Amino acid sequence: MTTESTGKGRPTPKRKDAQAKLKVSSLAPAVSKEQKRAAKLAMRNDRVSSRAAYLRGEESALPARDRGPERRFVRNYVDARRSIGEYFLPIIFVVLVLTLIQIPAIQFGAIALMYLVLLIAVVDGFFLGRKVQKLVHAKFPSSNTKGLAMYAWLRSTQMRRLRAPHPQTSVGDEVN
Repeated sequence: MTTESTGKGRPTPKRKDAQAKLKVSSLAPAVSKEQKRAAKLAMRNDRVSSRAAYLRGEESALPARDRGPERRFVRNYVDARRSIGEYFLPIIFVVLVLTLIQIPAIQFGAIALMYLVLLIAVVDGFFLGRKVQKLVHAKFPSSNTKGLAMYAWLRSTQMRRLRAPHPQTSVGDEVN
């Protein structure tokens, strides 16, 4: 049995030569700088307008995880109430500052506060998820409630002004 090396019969081109060949042989028509600038501006305007529509909560601009009347109901329900989870990040900042103080009692108290708030946020999220699933099942009997509890809890742990899409209801509003 003979061993023959079967190659392509030519050396591999250098990367810069291959990339230069691709640039020259591209099928895109020659475009002027003004046309490129105009196209870039149009794309930027499209991105800005679609982002604004997403933040407003327009159904067509929402990603799949936020679409549907059930998700809209859950968002409105969560946004109409206060939860300890939305204050978790500012509390963590306070805890960080307090742990810099070189008094062990203050440091221990700060860390205990952090864990207490975390525990309360988890328990609140558990009960919020169960409540949301019951409400969605009552309002939309034929819909699937899978994932709605986690969706509600994660939204409740975000600071209100950083939620996307932006809240459509004020705190204390009745959600129907």
